[in-house]
Amino acid sequence: MSSKRPTIWIGKNGISQETLAEVDRQLEGAEMIKVRILKSALTDVNVKTIAIKVAQQTKSDLVEVRGHTIILYRKKKLGT
Repeated sequence: MSSKRPTIWIGKNGISQETLAEVDRQLEGAEMIKVRILKSALTDVNVKTIAIKVAQQTKSDLVEVRGHTIILYRKKKLGT
């Protein structure tokens, strides 16, 4: 997983519904994804705060925060 590049970027618009929907969609297919948080998203919050919020809102587990990159995991639903 460590060599895989981020597939979602969170920028100045922060955590939008579109971003959450895309995280959700990608977790359905991959179980584990990387999300990059750009400096423009960090005006009044830090990376860990954004990471926790995204994980909660997508019902995923926050695996790691490394710099501005977070790794999220959600077990695939059986039968889908």
